[in-house]
Amino acid sequence: MSDQIHVLLDETAMVAAGQGNFVVSRLIHRAHAEAGWYVYVTTCALVEADRARPGAAEHLVSMPGITVLDLDLPAALAVARDDSWAVAHTRYAAEPMPERPDGAFIATAAPKRWENHPVRLLDINP
Repeated sequence: MSDQIHVLLDETAMVAAGQGNFVVSRLIHRAHAEAGWYVYVTTCALVEADRARPGAAEHLVSMPGITVLDLDLPAALAVARDDSWAVAHTRYAAEPMPERPDGAFIATAAPKRWENHPVRLLDINP
């Protein structure tokens, strides 16, 4: 088990960040200020967040501590099998990989949408 914390923001968490959600703000702060904390956004979820809250994408990617995960070929192949690009890209990025051996938690304001997916969640609702 790694001593690093990896968290992916889904599009609902990104929108919540723009609305002042304390949990998301704290995660972003920790990723910027503390060693071993990492916060990611996938490009597909970033697009959906910006559709829901215009300006969210530019705001999030300008923050120190946020790492944007591109839609590379393996991610694109995973996305192609799903109806929702945002969910598929985020789910794929949460899987264990060499840079995230234990995978990543998905921070979300909509935990029910992830019930049928084998992922670890962080519910950001109060």
